[in-house]
Amino acid sequence: MLDIKLIRERPDFVRQRLATRNAGDEARIDEVLKFDEQRRKLLAEVEGLKAQRNRVSKEIGALMGQKKLDEAEAKKKETRDLGDRIAELDKQAAAAETARDEILLRLPNLPHESVAIGKTAEENPEIRTWGEKLSYEFKPKSHIELCERLKLVDFARGTKLSGSGFLLYTNWGARLERALIQFLLDLHTTQHGYTEVSPPYIVNRDCMVGVGQFPKFVDQAYAVREGEDNSTLGSLYLVPTAEAPVANIHRGEILAEKELPIFYCAYSPCFRAEAGAAGLGTRGMIRVHQFDKVELIKLVRPEVGYEELEKMVGNAEKVLQLLDLHYRVINLCTGDMGFASAKTYDIEVWAPGQGQYLEVSSCSNCEDFQARRMNLRFKTETSENRFPHILNGSGTALARLFVALVETHQQPDGSISIPAPLQPYLRADSIKP
Repeated sequence: MLDIKLIRERPDFVRQRLATRNAGDEARIDEVLKFDEQRRKLLAEVEGLKAQRNRVSKEIGALMGQKKLDEAEAKKKETRDLGDRIAELDKQAAAAETARDEILLRLPNLPHESVAIGKTAEENPEIRTWGEKLSYEFKPKSHIELCERLKLVDFARGTKLSGSGFLLYTNWGARLERALIQFLLDLHTTQHGYTEVSPPYIVNRDCMVGVGQFPKFVDQAYAVREGEDNSTLGSLYLVPTAEAPVANIHRGEILAEKELPIFYCAYSPCFRAEAGAAGLGTRGMIRVHQFDKVELIKLVRPEVGYEELEKMVGNAEKVLQLLDLHYRVINLCTGDMGFASAKTYDIEVWAPGQGQYLEVSSCSNCEDFQARRMNLRFKTETSENRFPHILNGSGTALARLFVALVETHQQPDGSISIPAPLQPYLRADSIKP
């Protein structure tokens, strides 16, 4: 959530930064200021009336002591009338606050000044690349052909079980998926300083609001119903990413400054209802409704937020380097950034069977945007309560990592060569027909 104090003091700055997103949100700042001013005027009037009521109440005691009962009774009626007026104004102030906050919850974060201004993904600047696109003495097969020939994924039966966009990993495919997850968790916990947590895969609405998924993207989530009780529908949701539960672990808390930084990593399946909007077939792993991911979360002091973002990107890059996969890092422009992000780097891995780059990691600094939504603060050594920066990143996401791995390391005989760092987890150096 944007800082209402910043909007009051620098409305033109906020409008200008929102305008760079090219979504028209800057037009709503006037509404925010209107409701905020209404609320503040009403609260000021309430304070004046409360002071008046206190004075009248003291007069009642004096009149009672002087046996001026009729005058005291008139003053009592005045305090009751003042109370009724205060209650009505409090109600109006609460309504204005609700109207203001409903708009604020739908406004995206302000892009950081270092983010390139642009409208679409085509305007995202490339920051760096690692490795090179491999050349093959044969035409590289797609992951679909490889998975079917090696019986890694049964696309048809996955569709039979759950519909388009769901995968049934089988035999070596299931083992490879599990090996990748364990490899990622071990790397980040033993080499990069993250603490592993295993969160629930169903979260409440507050968690979704906290990370910025709701209310804007409520139509893209999988809602849970308890049995046949329709009244429970919409109170719990399948996680779209482990960010939803993990970033909210300290929601509503005031941490001691010495507790920061906090680094978490977590595995979870991820459920994305909106994937269907792209048009899913019965086969393929590029865009699915359910996929696995290892998520990285950082809670840090604002002064080191962007330094830690660079480190997080490096943590995700290390995965691809160890797996010997060519990739590029891009900085998302203002028009392509996520709702809660102030700055985002995407890591895209090359998939030779697809002939294209696939996003496998997105690392963002949301600054204090999410912390404000979940009322997460830390107390400084001078007893000041501040909002930390919250960072999130994929470290990394499957099934696209799976796709890039099998397509990149395919051999002329149709087998898949397993990179050395992954071999202890899979207990094999190749997957053969």
